[in-house]
Amino acid sequence: MPDPKTTGFQDIRDEVIERIQTRVWPQGSLLPTEVELAAEFGVARATVNRALRELADQGIVTRKRKGGTRVVTTPVKQAKLPIAVVRQTIEEMNATYRYALVSRTLMDCPPWLQAKLGLAERAQVLHLNCMHHADNRPFQFEERWIVVDTVPHVVDEGFLTVGPNEWLLAEVPFSDAEIAFSAVPAAGSLQEFLAVPTGTPLFQMERTTWFRERPVTFVRMTFHQGYQMRTTY
Repeated sequence: MPDPKTTGFQDIRDEVIERIQTRVWPQGSLLPTEVELAAEFGVARATVNRALRELADQGIVTRKRKGGTRVVTTPVKQAKLPIAVVRQTIEEMNATYRYALVSRTLMDCPPWLQAKLGLAERAQVLHLNCMHHADNRPFQFEERWIVVDTVPHVVDEGFLTVGPNEWLLAEVPFSDAEIAFSAVPAAGSLQEFLAVPTGTPLFQMERTTWFRERPVTFVRMTFHQGYQMRTTY
């Protein structure tokens, strides 16, 4: 059981999953109330609530107002979307990978990102623009902000030979991620870096990652014309 002194919502989530898998709480069973779980783990009720909400989002439990939280009888399958290393993705296509750092700037976090990540005023971020190529053709334009307070040693990394995507996956753990997909028209730097006509529809993915409720990075990745993303479940 997690140590109450250091228990986060991820620990409660993992413990609930463990109890479901070991049939302490079999399919269809009603879990203890949030108040009871909070008392057991020695945490605030809000921490338990977040853990259970995440499990509900994953289709592991169902939640009903005044009806409690119950283990689903037939778990809903969830699509898997791993955070891939772009270099490996390109090499798996039997293409030659090339990376280029476009810009690197240590700066105060812009207000829109400060609000999105819940950062303090004048929090420092490292802002990076990078290009990834496959067989010398544009594959992905990456714009990324890394939170210095969460990843202080990032200020010593130049990112001249290794991209932030690969560096972060090797150096910094993450516990949660939020991903958004959209189609955007090519304009400005996107048109230039991805070598497409103005207005060309492009696939764009935005991802935010946290480690134990502390924001690690926000990245906006825009892919070449015709890019498709596949997943399994």
